[in-house]
Amino acid sequence: MPTFDIVSKIDGQTLDNAINTAKKEILNRYDFNDSKSTIDLDKKTNEITIVTENDMRLKAIQDSIISRMVKQHLDSGALDFGKEQYASGNMIRKEIKVKEGIDKETSKKLVKKIKDSGLKVQASIMDDQVRVQGKKIDDLQAVISLCRGENFGQPLQFINMRD
Repeated sequence: MPTFDIVSKIDGQTLDNAINTAKKEILNRYDFNDSKSTIDLDKKTNEITIVTENDMRLKAIQDSIISRMVKQHLDSGALDFGKEQYASGNMIRKEIKVKEGIDKETSKKLVKKIKDSGLKVQASIMDDQVRVQGKKIDDLQAVISLCRGENFGQPLQFINMRD
């Protein structure tokens, strides 16, 4: 029986390359001359931490990270921007979480959307991914196009297509 999996993953090495390129770009910009701005990626918790002096620089760093992710073919929808916090002195700190895996709420929406479509497939939730089974590959491809046309709040990839 043909199956495939719907997942939400970001390649860690590509993300690291994008963050390092954004760091270099920020260090070379004239408006960041004599700045104490830092960008750190914690690979264990998948969090990007930005510390800078003001909102303008924070916005510029965020834009740089997003543009570098797009150039590395990563979906910037995987970034969850939190609130700014005031660190010591006049510094602003912002933590950006990188979403990995499909959470329970999103996977329930995904399964409901697939079942409401009327296609003859079965969708089941497996940890942080959704497995879709069907008798025809054409039905599975219709599910993929259905999911691509909908916004579920995070990037989706379709892997392990088996016949």
